[in-house]
Order: sequence, then C-alpha cells, then structure tokens
Amino acid sequence: MGIAPVLPTGRNQEVAYVPAGRLTHRFRLFCEERGIGFDTNPSVRPFDSTTLFCTAGMQQFKPLFIDPSVTDTFANLQSCLRLGDLDEIGDGTHLLRFDMLGLFSFRQMTVGQAIDFWLDFLAEIGATPHHVTIHPYRMAEWSPLYRGRVPIRPDPDCAWSDGSITGFCTEFYRDGVEIGNIVNPLGTCIDAGFGLDRLDALVNGTPPMIPAEILVEGIESIIASGYRPGPKTQGYVLRKLLRRLWAIGGSLDHSYFRAEAARQQRLHDRYARLKPHHPEKPPDWWFDTHGIDLDEVEGPV
Repeated sequence: MGIAPVLPTGRNQEVAYVPAGRLTHRFRLFCEERGIGFDTNPSVRPFDSTTLFCTAGMQQFKPLFIDPSVTDTFANLQSCLRLGDLDEIGDGTHLLRFDMLGLFSFRQMTVGQAIDFWLDFLAEIGATPHHVTIHPYRMAEWSPLYRGRVPIRPDPDCAWSDGSITGFCTEFYRDGVEIGNIVNPLGTCIDAGFGLDRLDALVNGTPPMIPAEILVEGIESIIASGYRPGPKTQGYVLRKLLRRLWAIGGSLDHSYFRAEAARQQRLHDRYARLKPHHPEKPPDWWFDTHGIDLDEVEGPV
C-alpha cells in the first residue's frame, strides 16, 4: 500500500521482547512487505489511568484516533491482561494474559483495505474465517467489501466504544470462536486486533492451558512489568492472583508466591482455630480484630 509510517514516541520498551514464534514473524513480514512498521511490547503496564493493565493494543494509540492531523498506519504485537474473564479461564478460550496482533490506521486505510489485509493474512496462515459478522447499520455498506469470500451474518453487538471514541465493527469467527475484529472508530480510523493465542491454537494445534498455567503466566507478566504484591491497585490484583494460584494447588518458583502461600496458610490456620469460638461474628469483626478477610479464607477466590 506504499505506507511509510512514523512510529509514535514515548512507547513502553521497559522489557526486552523476543518475538513469539513463527506466527509473529510471519505477521511482521506480512506488514513490512506492505510498508507498515511493526512494533512489539511485552509489558502489561497501562498507557493511561483508565485501566490497571493494558487491556488492548489500541490503548497506546488513543490520542492518535482523535487527532485529525495524524495520517498514518501502524502494526504491533501487544501483551494484554484482562481480569473480566477470570472465572472462565481454563475453558479453552479465555485467557488472563494474551498477545494481540494489531493493525491501526488513522485516516489512511479504508475498511475495505483492512478487510483485504486480514483475509489475505489469515489465508496465508491457514486460518480463513468460517463466517464474519457486521452491525446491521453497516451491512449494506460493508458486505460488498468481502466480495463473497466468506459468509456474513448481521450482529447488533458489533459496536465498540471507549468513552469519546466509538465505532461499528466486523468480527471474524472460526469454529464458532471469535478470532479478531476490525473496528471503524469515528468512521475514519481502523482499530483491528486478532488474538495470537487463538490463531496459534488454530494453525499449530497448540493445546489450551490449564487454569494454573494461565494464572502463572498472568502473574509472571505482572511481575515482569515491575509490580509487586500490595494492598492497592496492581499490587492488590497480583496478590489476589497469587492467592488464587495457591488455593487451586498451583505453584510458582518465586519469592512473592512463597510469601503469599505462607501468609494464606497462617490466615487459614488462625481462622480454623478461632471459628468454633466465634461462629456468629460478622466479616468486619474478623478483619478488625484478627486481620482475617473472610473472602480470603472461605469466600470465592
């Protein structure tokens, strides 16, 4: 497409990154052959204060979406961490930490060009979608862009919003699982993200991780991003994940996990010793008097 991007400055490069396998390398080459610069970021640190961790590859580009002076296109591999699906991890589709292959264009690529880009790449790696979805408001305009190459279904949920940045989208499915989507923020930009882990499972048959492995990977990514266990924000999340790993019988060779495991064992032993003597005491009493959080010793982990 003859695009010569200038990568934005101030990007988080705190952790050295090794490209994650052949799929990442093929995506990098695919982008570079089209004149699109490719970048990687393995840190899950957020790019603004709206989230505790980076939840999407587009987060670092939010200022560019609303800046009409920017006309450019970038691609990246961004490490993300999402806590919303914590209770579903291990079901074969939900992860805690994952990598997103992203394509972001600001007033340069059209929706049709983005569709061609992804269909061509997915065909190259053997992951052509079985069907796609489009918001009903964009069916008439966007359906012809697929040129009959894949079945299309209407879906009123194909819309996206991040505060002042909104847009309709088209989603790609294979074997009934969403593998990625193309959003059209503000009607002038492209925000496309495809899950590397799901593509890897499709292309290479990589088996799904079990919950303990998923928790360990998420915990290690938080630690590698510079956080330590604590009572607030990211530190609280890290402690919660360490506690959950301990509760399901998992293990991690790290001082943070060993300290949390010892702390949990002390709390459980104290609670077991005292509970018969105080069966009716409320949660506040347990915490204020003995420092025991009932959510930690008997509630959901």
